[in-house]
Amino acid sequence: MARRLSHVRWLAGGTGSGKSTLARALAERYDVLIYDGDRAERGYVSRCTAHEQPYLWALRQAPPAQKWNSRSAQEIFESMPSLHGETFGFVVDDLLAMRTGRPVLVDDFRTLPREVAPLLAWPEQAAFLLPTPQFRDRALRARFADAARARANWGDSDHGEALALRLARDELWDAEVRRQAVELHLPVVSIDGSRDVTDLVDDLAARFRLGPSTGR
Repeated sequence: MARRLSHVRWLAGGTGSGKSTLARALAERYDVLIYDGDRAERGYVSRCTAHEQPYLWALRQAPPAQKWNSRSAQEIFESMPSLHGETFGFVVDDLLAMRTGRPVLVDDFRTLPREVAPLLAWPEQAAFLLPTPQFRDRALRARFADAARARANWGDSDHGEALALRLARDELWDAEVRRQAVELHLPVVSIDGSRDVTDLVDDLAARFRLGPSTGR
């Protein structure tokens, strides 16, 4: 499987770390394809079953407000389908179904180090971006300043309270990603706003072994 996915690079980690911005910049420079995990998730939802993916199935049935109301950040974290390995199989299936001679960059916060580690030909074929709490706070507040976007995620619940829960949940997710990455000796890239996009793209391209010969 590692051989079949040797053309794949994995960009994972915490929300609000700039993964999508960096993925687009890498795609433009090196002519790689992007596998957008957020967009692909819609397909996971339609393919899940109550027996095989119970957490994802429950999430599918719940209205937006119910996903966040009356629960602690710990409870929300523990109910994440990706924490229980329910989404990674869909990602692998999608990648294997793609027909391309070009590198593919997976942009997906749901990918955990323990899942991807057996599929790597070299450790830095994956990178886990983890933002500082301050960086993510700024990023998510800017993202959800759009009332329509906030309503799509949280329904008619208190958006300020929902954002606070989201930030707390994401800290728990980051801690789990960091723990697994350190244990498996996989690279973690800290994002605090001190490095510009060009610097980070150069860093990731070197880790991912991207260059003129990797494109078309």
